[in-house]
Amino acid sequence: MAPSWRSWLANEGSKHLFLFFWLSLNVWFFWKTFLLYYQGPQYYYLHQMLGLGLCVSRASASVLNLNCCLVLLPMCRVLLAFLRGSQKVASKKTRRLLDKSKTFHVTCGVTICVFSVLHVAAHLVNALNFSENFNEDFLALNAANYRGEDPRNLLFATVPGLTGVIMVLVLFLMCTASTYAIRVSNYDIFWYTHNLFFVFYMLLMLHVSGGVLKYQTNLKEHPPGCFNPNKTLRENMTVPKAFEETFPDYTTEPFPEDLSVPEPFVQNNFMSICSEEPTFQSHFPETWFWISGPLCLYCVERLYRYIRSNKPVTITSVISHPSNVLEVRMVKDDFKARPGQYVILHCPRVSALESHPFTLTMCPTDTKATFGVHLKVVGDWTERFRDLLLLHSNQDTEILPIFQQRRYPNFCCLTIPMSAKQEKSCIS
Repeated sequence: MAPSWRSWLANEGSKHLFLFFWLSLNVWFFWKTFLLYYQGPQYYYLHQMLGLGLCVSRASASVLNLNCCLVLLPMCRVLLAFLRGSQKVASKKTRRLLDKSKTFHVTCGVTICVFSVLHVAAHLVNALNFSENFNEDFLALNAANYRGEDPRNLLFATVPGLTGVIMVLVLFLMCTASTYAIRVSNYDIFWYTHNLFFVFYMLLMLHVSGGVLKYQTNLKEHPPGCFNPNKTLRENMTVPKAFEETFPDYTTEPFPEDLSVPEPFVQNNFMSICSEEPTFQSHFPETWFWISGPLCLYCVERLYRYIRSNKPVTITSVISHPSNVLEVRMVKDDFKARPGQYVILHCPRVSALESHPFTLTMCPTDTKATFGVHLKVVGDWTERFRDLLLLHSNQDTEILPIFQQRRYPNFCCLTIPMSAKQEKSCIS
């Protein structure tokens, strides 16, 4: 029993430790942001208006910022291949952890979906509270234009609301198309909808620029909940007689004679006195800091792949094996690979964006530059790929002759070694 536990710890311990750290980071961000908006003096009036919906919406937004930042990093395959092949990453546990990048990508994606539902639900409550709790004393703080305004106006007539609705639709398409059933039945749907993440991130940057939620800036001059004897906040407010001597400049009317002066006002033990109205200001969008770096890194990598894909590669032969197995042999100058590594094939004539990884079954040597892959014809992409290479293919044919230097359809081969520098080339 002990050896099995040690084996599990050696093989899976680093993964679970990393997941525990990631989970703790999410919990810490959520709780920290929740307490900030629940107890922060700068959000006192906003919290009085929106209640817990404010705290939950902002806390879930902080978790979304974190995971929208992390979800792109596992897809930077060039960077991961470089790190794994670098001598600086000598630990086998670290290399094994990098191999779990796809699992971490899926985990971040599921987290984004879950907290998006929580974020949307909290903002629906906020829209309703903005309408019902409209306060004429703090016009700059209100998102609604008047009391009782239809909350749908806040959802569809404002930049944050409209972009939020569109992002929910985009995320719904990406989430549903990522299910196993759709990926197996029609991979094109998964691939094209997944590339809508560019639209999602652009909308996300617009979404946070609306400035709907505001914080108080003059906390020293106007402590939250303080009493202002000036009539600028409430026209019908009367000032107690006890304030006439303390603040003669602000006193306009004596306290009504038929009412006794409240003892707390005289002692001034429970309320702060202020002479300014509260001023509010929108936050500078923080989402830019979270997603701009990973998004730029991913875009640079995609551009790097595209530029490297112009190197010529020649298909030397295509062989059809029994059980719908296709073998493709290729040659490329200065191409180096080792057994166990894989390549990612991309054929624009089959699909403009779709690509698939295949393990190398033949590696180049010092005397032979040919390398090849075997692929199983099991889906629509592999079927169209086979039909392009074998113009007169026959399902019953077991093996075809080798066509030396035949001009095959143009497609790209991205080679991503697991422990060496990444190579990228284009086959024509």
